[in-house]
Parts: sequence; structure tokens; C-alpha cells
Amino acid sequence: MLGAIAGITIFFGLPLGRMRRPMPAVRQFLNAVAVGILIFLVWDVFTHAWEPIENALGELHDGTAGLAPVFGYAALFLGGTGVGLISLAYYEQFMTSHEPRSFGPGTMMLHESRARRLGVADWSAMQRLSLLIAVGIGLHNFGEGLAIGASAGRGEINLATMLVVGFALHNATEGFGIVAPLASDDHRPDWGFLLAMGTIGGAPTFIGTVVGRQFHSDSLSVAFLTLAAGSILYVVVQLIGIAQRGARRTLMWGIFVGLTLGFVTDMIVTAAGV
Repeated sequence: MLGAIAGITIFFGLPLGRMRRPMPAVRQFLNAVAVGILIFLVWDVFTHAWEPIENALGELHDGTAGLAPVFGYAALFLGGTGVGLISLAYYEQFMTSHEPRSFGPGTMMLHESRARRLGVADWSAMQRLSLLIAVGIGLHNFGEGLAIGASAGRGEINLATMLVVGFALHNATEGFGIVAPLASDDHRPDWGFLLAMGTIGGAPTFIGTVVGRQFHSDSLSVAFLTLAAGSILYVVVQLIGIAQRGARRTLMWGIFVGLTLGFVTDMIVTAAGV
């Protein structure tokens, strides 16, 4: 129940994806706000993923542990970041190579057949970008769910409840981050698409809570958090490329607003004692 409550707030920001095509300046600003939110998430995720490494380094300094935990966590940290970042580049290249092209009736029919088999290839570039954001946020939320479940598993229900409140606030802004690129699309997404994106981004919070309730693993947390950080970082680069097509001041204001939303919600959570 706690995991479901924390994850469901991601749906609050999704209806913004149904906005009719806004003015170019508004589209750029919305993309820039999403960039700011995602930059905050990258910082937040890396901070939490680094904690086990920092603890292992402290134990090495104190002489209570050896180098093995440091190397192990560092390998997970760098490996997860690399896989999350680089694999999406190959995925995007694969999807682009399967987009339909009209080089003739036969070639067009072949690409259309492939598109039907792939499903996602029928989507616009902005819809696929929203999918990448949802996947990255989903990996991040799985790590959050692990923290909720671990707290509940240790009987720390008060802490678990406060984590739910904090993560629910964060997830409410993440829903906007998922749909912000759709402001630049030529057509509005249907409700089914938004529901799917919300499920991909939010359901892992529930799944992570169930897993974390059964057992706690720092290694698992580091792996999923860094996968999330790498994939979100890839999306940030993509969104910055889109937002730079307009005025630089609009980009910077949007990023500032997004960062402000992220850090203000984090301050509220910290002030509450999480």
C-alpha cells in the first residue's frame, strides 16, 4: 500500500501531455523545466547511489574492511551508469533505423511490417523520448521502493511513511518530466499512451517496495539507481538539444524553475525529518 501511494502521484502531471499544441516559446519553456527536474533527479540518484561506496571507503580508512567492497560497489556504480547511458544510444539508433522510409512501394511495405512488429516504431520521436524518460524514472522509483520496503521490513513504519510522503512529492513532478517533450509533438497523445507511461514510471515504486520488504541489498540499490541515473542523463542531453532551438534565456529560466521544483520538494522532505 505504501509503495502504491508513493508511485501513483506520478499520474498527476501526465494530463499536461494532452495540451493542444502550445506556442513555440511555451514548448521550449516546458522542455527546459523538464530538463531542470531531470538534472535534479540525476544529482539525487547519484547522491544515494554513492552512499554505499562512501561507507565502504570510510570502513577502509578505519581499517574495519578491505578494498573488496570498494571495488565491488565502484564497479556496480560505473557499470550501471555506463549501461544506462550507452545502451539508450544504441536503442535510439536501432529505432531510428527501423523508421518507415518511402523508397518505393516494396521498401515502404517492408518497413511498415517491421513497424507493426516493433510497435514502438510507430510512435513519434517525442513519444519515444517520453518512453525513455519513463523508463529512467521507473528505474529510479524502483530504488525508492526498495528504501520504503526495507524500512517497513525493519519495523520502522514511521520512517517508511515519511519516505512515502517525500517520494510522492517527487513523483508528482516526475510525471510532468515524462510528458514535457510531447508539447513539441504534432499531435496529442491519447489517454492510453499517458496511462502506459505513468505505469512504466510509477509501478516500479510498488514493485521495489515488495522486493525491499523481503530483503535489503545495497548492491541491488546501487545497480538500479545508477541505471536510472545513466538513462536520465541520456534524456537530459536529448532535451537540451531540443530546448536550444529557441531563446537561450527561456532555456535557462526553464532549467532554473525545474531545479527549484526538485530542490524545494527535497527541502520539504528533509524538513519533515526523512
